[in-house]
Amino acid sequence: MEIRKLTINDAPAYYDLRIEALRDSPDAFSTQLKDALQRPVEKTAENLALENAVTFGAFKAGKLLGNLTLVRNTAPKLNHRASVVAVYVTPDERGHGLAGRLMQELLQFATNWQGLERLDLMVASENLPAIALYEQCGFEKYGTEVWSMKTPEKYIDENLMVKFI
Repeated sequence: MEIRKLTINDAPAYYDLRIEALRDSPDAFSTQLKDALQRPVEKTAENLALENAVTFGAFKAGKLLGNLTLVRNTAPKLNHRASVVAVYVTPDERGHGLAGRLMQELLQFATNWQGLERLDLMVASENLPAIALYEQCGFEKYGTEVWSMKTPEKYIDENLMVKFI
């Protein structure tokens, strides 16, 4: 398994995995599948080139199987903070430690990102495997955003979690 930062050359693979994520786990993401399908892959490439964000991917035999992104806040008073977003591992690879390996890569990178002191994330309160992973990585829950997202069927609460580095 190879874990590395994604580049603009990885945009098609990342786009495809993002579509899979939205089909497989729609309640885990604020983006809707219909909106993602209308977004050109060139926009994905632009996002992978942003200076204030880094996306890590896990590859096996050249196939992208998991990813996560760290987005640093650019506002001067908030520049010490970054958010962990878009965490996903394809179903066949779950339960084998891949998400943990991706998180460790992200945490190592974050520790060396000059001036970064705090990592934030939001996770659906019902996503117990993800919550357990984040807790193992040193994140602590500090609140709940009630009715954070709304689907036609239900409201989704999200845990607010933080890790100081």
